[in-house]
Parts: sequence; structure tokens; C-alpha cells
Amino acid sequence: MAEINKKGLKTVEVNQEELEAQIRQHRRKIIFRVIEITAIIVILVVAVELLYALRSFTSYEIRNSIERNNTDVAKFAQFNDYIIEYSNDGAACVTHSRDILWNQSYEMSAPHVDVCGKYVVIYDRGGTEVNVLGEKGLQCKIETTLPIQTVSIASQGTVAILMRGEAEAQIKLFDKKGEELANGKFYGEQGSFPLDIALSKDGKKLAVNMIDTSQGAVGTTISFYNFGSVGQSQIDNNVGTYTYNDLLIPEIEYLSDSQMIAFGTGKILLFEGAQKPELSKEIILEKEIQSYFYNDKYIGIVYDSVDTDNLWHVKVMDLKGKTVMENDISIAYTKIEFLSNNEICASNERECELFTLHSIKKFAYTFEKPLYKIIARDGAQNYTFIFKETTEEVRLK
Repeated sequence: MAEINKKGLKTVEVNQEELEAQIRQHRRKIIFRVIEITAIIVILVVAVELLYALRSFTSYEIRNSIERNNTDVAKFAQFNDYIIEYSNDGAACVTHSRDILWNQSYEMSAPHVDVCGKYVVIYDRGGTEVNVLGEKGLQCKIETTLPIQTVSIASQGTVAILMRGEAEAQIKLFDKKGEELANGKFYGEQGSFPLDIALSKDGKKLAVNMIDTSQGAVGTTISFYNFGSVGQSQIDNNVGTYTYNDLLIPEIEYLSDSQMIAFGTGKILLFEGAQKPELSKEIILEKEIQSYFYNDKYIGIVYDSVDTDNLWHVKVMDLKGKTVMENDISIAYTKIEFLSNNEICASNERECELFTLHSIKKFAYTFEKPLYKIIARDGAQNYTFIFKETTEEVRLK
């Protein structure tokens, strides 16, 4: 009840429990209102992203166009947020606006590139030269004693080189300074030869893919080597060997430090294990495939389309073998790959088709000039198109 004190002011008796209850109720209202606003914002963001994911584009606008004087260069690779331009007589690392980070000269008959983390290796397939480079340029140059078959680089610059002569093959590991870390030799009279190698991203694990004809049929053996503490207690650092009779496996690749993929005739094999890899998934391919491609999250395969209006059918799976995308390709592509945003790009010299993981054909276009490469940029509609004479930053519309 209200009372009047000596100074003539009213005082009100307040129930403390009722006051605390009112405060709690007010706080709950504020929390619920914040949750409602947050939910609305999340829904709007998801709706916008879904709208762009499901949208198709038929044209593009050029935001920036830069002429190039190295029109003879027809090979490009993405190196973090840079572009590697390489040819038989040298390579350059440039930004999308064509600021030059470095130039590297060499003479190669068949230059090939492998990129991992902050390092890139350029090697002469069939030749004897290997260049290891970083964002600041050349780290080391390695000369081999046998013709190079393939090279793999790790994120800290470790390099694995597979060399093959007429009677023997060699595998050697080097650090980024060119110091030899390990080596192995294989002889033809033993009935097996290495077809491919795969180096893990951390440079501690190496897989060797051997073709075996000793039993009168073509088989494949995959051996895993660990150069860390686990492998030191094993003979020759071997931590596992898998043999497949009547199965040819032409290519293997580490997708991460603990995941390796092997592409065989009629099946794809997935191995997992941070120290001792084991077979985790076997994907049976029911149809003969035209080509395959992959990144560290997905596997793509291409085979004949049953639709007479299209040439090919593309299917993308996750690393558990679950199908996440399917669509038809209508162009005679010469290259198909994942872009950095996980979109699928099929292209030839004049045409391209882009697909999202939502099975949407996002973009299809026929160009008037030779197309070399497409690179995804920040934002759902932004790309870099590399043509024969220009590099263009574009936005789809």
C-alpha cells in the first residue's frame, strides 16, 4: 500500500519476488525476439543462396579485361589465389589482374604441374628436370638420372619423383631444398613396375601403385609407406600392401593426409587412415566411363548419356560413394574438372558448361575466341575467363 513520508513523498511497497519474475519475463521476451530476428536473417540468407544455386545464366558481363602478350601459352593452373602460366620454355605466377609474382625459365618438352598448399612443382614428363617453386619463386631445381614419369608435391614442399628407364624404375623423395630424403629401386625381371605414386598432403605418407604381370595376368599392388614415427618401426617403412588380381589401377591420389583414392578398371577404391591406410569403400562402376575427376570432397565420373540430345552423363559422388549430383553434358568436352567452389566445369576450345552440386546447369556458352581455362572467384556469379589473348574478370548474368 502507498504511504506518505515526512517529506510528503509517496512510497510504494514492492514485492521482491514479483519484481524478479517481471524481470525474467522481460529477459525472455528479449531473447525470443533476438532468436526470431536471427532465424529470419538465416532464412533470408539460405533463401538467397538457394536462389543463386538454382539459377541459370545465359550470358556474362566483362568487369575487367587484360591483354596478354604470351599468346603461345596454352597451359594454366590455379595456385591458391594466383594463376600459373606455363609453356615449354618457362612459367610465370601472376595475380588475376596480371601482377607478376615471379618468372621461371627452363627448357622442357612436356611440362606438367602439381600444386599443393603453398608449393608448386613443374616437371618435364619424359625428361629429367624438376622445378620446385613457392609464392616467392624457385626453391630448388632437381636433375634426375632417369626419365620422369610423374611427380607429386606435398604442402610443405616435399617432392616424390617416379622415374622409369628400360630395365628399372626409381622413386625418390626430396625436401624443398633438393636434399634427398628416401629412395627405392624396382627391376623389370621381378615382374612388376610402378605405374603411379601418391604423396600425402603432409609429405609423411607415400603410396606406390605397381602393375604386376608375374602370375601371367595383369594385376595391381598398392603399397603404403609411412616416413613418420609409425613407419620407422616397419620394414622399409611399409605399413600396408593390397593386391588386386585381374584389376588394372592406372591412377592413385591422396585427397588429404588420411584419404587416398585409386581408379581401377570397373571400380574406384577409397582408403582411409592417418597412419596405416585401410580400404574403406569400394565403388563398383556399372558402366564404362569416359573420364573421371576429383577433388578433396567429391568424385566425378562421365559416361555415355541415354538422352539422344546429349553426349555424356556426369555423376558426382561424395567420398562415401553417395550420389550428390547428376546431369547431362551436351558438348564434346576435352576437359572436365571441379572448380574451387565445387562446381563442375566441362569445356573445349570454344564451349563450356557449368554445373552445380544441386544438379543445375548453371551456365552454358559458346565463345568467339579460344578458351583456355575458367577459374571461380568470390561470389556466386564471379569468374575469371582465360582466353588466348586476354584474361577477363566476368560476372554471369
